[in-house]
Amino acid sequence: MAILPKKKIIIIGPAHPYRGGNAMFIQYLCNALSDTFEVKLINYSLLYPSFLFPGTTQYDQSEQVIQGFPNERLVNSINPISWIKTARRIRTENADLVVFDWWNPFFGLCHWFTSLLLRKKYKGKILFITENFISHEARFIDTFLTKLGLQFADKFLALSGQVEQDLQSLANGRAIFRSELPMFDYSLNAQFDSKTERAKLGFSEDDNVLMFFGYVRKYKGLDILLHAFPMILKQIPNAKLLVVGEFYDKPELYTDIVQRNGTSVNVKLVNQFIPNEEVGKYFAAADVMVQPYRSATQSGILNVAYSFGVPAVVTRVGGLEEYVTDGLTGIVVEPESPEQIADGVIRFYKLRHTVNFSENIRERVAKSSFYGITDVFENIFTSISVT
Repeated sequence: MAILPKKKIIIIGPAHPYRGGNAMFIQYLCNALSDTFEVKLINYSLLYPSFLFPGTTQYDQSEQVIQGFPNERLVNSINPISWIKTARRIRTENADLVVFDWWNPFFGLCHWFTSLLLRKKYKGKILFITENFISHEARFIDTFLTKLGLQFADKFLALSGQVEQDLQSLANGRAIFRSELPMFDYSLNAQFDSKTERAKLGFSEDDNVLMFFGYVRKYKGLDILLHAFPMILKQIPNAKLLVVGEFYDKPELYTDIVQRNGTSVNVKLVNQFIPNEEVGKYFAAADVMVQPYRSATQSGILNVAYSFGVPAVVTRVGGLEEYVTDGLTGIVVEPESPEQIADGVIRFYKLRHTVNFSENIRERVAKSSFYGITDVFENIFTSISVT
């Protein structure tokens, strides 16, 4: 019996050498699909112009790459000539499915024009994976560019219930499939000792350490957590707050709060992007991660925490609460409230004596729908053949 050739998928999205959750997701996705399908990844030659990127560098400076995948760097996000070349390249592939990764309205023109050029050849075969629908810090232009960029999608793959719901406003009958982010495993087979890593940070073995992890922008609500911290200290005098991540906002917006609250002795700031091989050190030192977000869709950082068995206190925004079972894998609180954050952290420390958060997280991870991503794509192909 003849063996049928694998279906070919072309994916357009960021990958190494770029850093961050979007690149990590695409690499995990490509590796997960490549056992069943022929997968080709088209990466960016320019992701963001340097003057628009608030961090120190867009590139991953880690010594170890996680889930690397071969890719061609063809797409320049601001150069229409590269969009034409990319479309020509994809047309020669005779793919069965073309996938765009969507996460930011900045790419609206690029994705609109490229998908327009592919529309005739790949009618019914253009899928947009929508990590976000509208930017966390949306303006009118963001809404316009999002609608423009997604205009020629034939189908969507949403990564949270919130995004799925948001997509209904423009899907107009186009199919929406569901999955979620993978559990990003930064352990790299290394073992980190909690006592040792705490000592390096100036904490004791008996301290109660809560951590904010990831780059700092207003929508992530670090200021709310800093205002909550004195309330936490009243109930948990040996609490320590570890803030780890590059500040995309002015650090003074946050350090001034620490100074005014008189909590400098109990707050440790690590203002830098953390390379892959060092991520585990910080999670080894933490009891719980706090995400006091003002808005969100889903969170790759939450999945990183889960990969280390670390529970989280999260706000009830976007898709965050979909990933946290209150009182079992973490704590869910209302947003925009220092009092709610403080109560959530205090509640966690009371529950940890009777609730096995790590075991519950392992069970949650085992049920991750990302592990069925190949089946989702099989269903997508079935929908193409039906139409």
